[in-house]
Amino acid sequence: MFHRIGDFVVRRAWWVIGAWLIAAVAIISTAPTITAQTDESKFLPKHYESVQAGKLQSEAFPANFSPGAYAVFERKDGGKLTEADKATAEKTVKGLGAKHITSVETVLPVGKSYSKDGTFGMSMIAIDKKVLQKPEAADAAKALREAGAELTADTPVKMLLGGPAASILDQQDSSKLAEALIGVGTFVIILLTLWLIFRSLTVALLPILSIIVYSMVANGLIGYAGKLFGLKADNSMSAILIVVLFGVGTDYFLFLMFRYRERLRAGDERKEAVVNAVGRVGEAIASAAGAVVVAFAVLVLSSLGMFTALGPSLAIAVAVTALASITLVPAVLSVVPERVLFRRVVEWLRWDGRHLAWLVRGARAPRPVGDFPEHWMRQSKGTRFAALGGGVQRRPAVAALASGLVLVALTVAALGYKGTFDLTSGSMPKTKESMVVQDRMMKAFSAGAADPSHVYLASTNGAKLDAAGLDTYRAALAGTPGVAAVPADRTSLSKDGLTADITVVLKDAPATNKAIDTMGSLRETAHGSAPSGTKVLVGGQTSVLKDINTAMAHDYKLVFPVAALLILLILAFQLRSLVAPWYLMASVGLGFGATLGATSLIFQRIGGEPGLMFMLPIFIYLFVVAIGTDYNILMIARLREEVKEGRSPREAAGQAVEHAGPTVAAAGFILAATFGTMLLAGNSLFSQMGFSIAFGIIISAFVMAMFFTPAITALLGRAAWWPGHQDAADRDGPTVPEAEPQPAGRI
Repeated sequence: MFHRIGDFVVRRAWWVIGAWLIAAVAIISTAPTITAQTDESKFLPKHYESVQAGKLQSEAFPANFSPGAYAVFERKDGGKLTEADKATAEKTVKGLGAKHITSVETVLPVGKSYSKDGTFGMSMIAIDKKVLQKPEAADAAKALREAGAELTADTPVKMLLGGPAASILDQQDSSKLAEALIGVGTFVIILLTLWLIFRSLTVALLPILSIIVYSMVANGLIGYAGKLFGLKADNSMSAILIVVLFGVGTDYFLFLMFRYRERLRAGDERKEAVVNAVGRVGEAIASAAGAVVVAFAVLVLSSLGMFTALGPSLAIAVAVTALASITLVPAVLSVVPERVLFRRVVEWLRWDGRHLAWLVRGARAPRPVGDFPEHWMRQSKGTRFAALGGGVQRRPAVAALASGLVLVALTVAALGYKGTFDLTSGSMPKTKESMVVQDRMMKAFSAGAADPSHVYLASTNGAKLDAAGLDTYRAALAGTPGVAAVPADRTSLSKDGLTADITVVLKDAPATNKAIDTMGSLRETAHGSAPSGTKVLVGGQTSVLKDINTAMAHDYKLVFPVAALLILLILAFQLRSLVAPWYLMASVGLGFGATLGATSLIFQRIGGEPGLMFMLPIFIYLFVVAIGTDYNILMIARLREEVKEGRSPREAAGQAVEHAGPTVAAAGFILAATFGTMLLAGNSLFSQMGFSIAFGIIISAFVMAMFFTPAITALLGRAAWWPGHQDAADRDGPTVPEAEPQPAGRI
């Protein structure tokens, strides 16, 4: 089938290229954009307690003051605030209110809200609730910061803005910087690596230009899907899409390019080489993409909106990438002469200089023949990959044992994994102003004061709540371990007297694991101590994170097994075997454990982090398990091909490592390096993601695909292909002769 696809694409190359260009322009000009969602509770299903508490709060207390930002005042020299400084702070607060900034409803005076040591003062600012959890809240935060800087310009006092709105602004700025750094880093890595591999600027630029075209198609389709299904994205999606499109796109380009060069070395004419290359690796690309798409798409089963949006979006991106890799890229290869494609930069300059000389003399430049590049025609003997393949062929048991021990040892380290839920601080550098304010408030006031929890007590029998009952109930809540205070002056009743909003200040910062543990105890106390005839719902950020923790546990039990089963079926279909898919999936599972273990060692044990971001195991699953399977598929497909041509299982393993090894190594290095650019973003989330995924891909490419998979296959022999009968007869189509070294300069 893929041979026929390649033949069709080559014969109608310009039509295929034109179709992609038209589709890119048409889709990108009409597609909607997905708006980033910043409210973590919006990612949860409606049946969770924190979501129900939020709904009750909006119904019973629509006019309640809810701080959307905090203005913190401090002296520029770090000293204690004087009476004159406090007067400046109050004057600034009045000035902020007088400016009538859009979406800013109330700016409360500082009053008595000063730290015990007298170095900080705090004013709470109410922002329109309809705007607060939208990107537009950043506009209000930006205006408040500018106004605060203006009002305190000629004073010894400075104003810092924190809170939800300020966090949204800082997250937007961090995301834009991260996207820029990741985009530039990815571009440079791909360009430089491909040039070093092929010594050709044209080859280095070709995948980048192709990806730019079909990424527009992918982004447009994602926009349509987001609007149609109401997908809720978070701020990390754009940066992840950049890495996936360029990283996976370059991987599939290398799969095709190495086989195309191999066919040219075997003596095929250019277009024939393209057709044979698509016929040979098209199935591997389709199977690899199928496994990745399935793994991503299964996230629609997730309880969390951030994953139900990210999964389908990445699935669309990979599907478009795979389609372009067997249509657009082969079409471009078939119209670009190999003399142009593989010419080195130096040779271009030399030829262009002679071409210019002929033009000056008014003559037509001759076709360069004598200096046609030789480097791409040479097939080196005794390469490192030939030596590696020979080692696996001679001692498959040693290769399997050594690589397996590496995977198992790192997997054991995964037992030390701890999750952390502070997504806000994890998604931006700690030097951002909102993070500085959070740190100031935690030191100056209670750690949980910046974002307290709320217990909503509602009457179910129509009787109004009485003050004595509320006092008793507050005392019970205050006795919960981990609760700092339940202030009576911060309890409010709804207008009808049927619902109470009781503020509960925790001892620990709201996004810490200790606070989440406290939330479990608080909920037990709140429900168990509730007066008869009432119901209780606990809300606030910590309550949301507690429910996210529960949802993640659900996802691990559902998403992982379903994805593994579907990938297993794809491997069985592609390999026509019921044996090979099982040890391939086992190796991928070890790769997941090894990656999580190594990341836990680096960031928790060595880096001293309290834990890894809670969604990291899902991301490792997405990219290490799903994309890492690509390399196993490419290697096992080459093994199967070698067996079908009559080689023994051990010989097939050696040949597969020798011929597919360079492709796997190049693709793995580029993809790992592109994910490694996330380390440039400067925040915990991207640093942990960048390291873990890059490390996992290195493990997948250089341990699993290069040693573990071929060694196990060699040890199992022909039993690996049971119940198929893989022998010298190639029943899937005509055998295309393998590459033999050709004289330099052959066209």
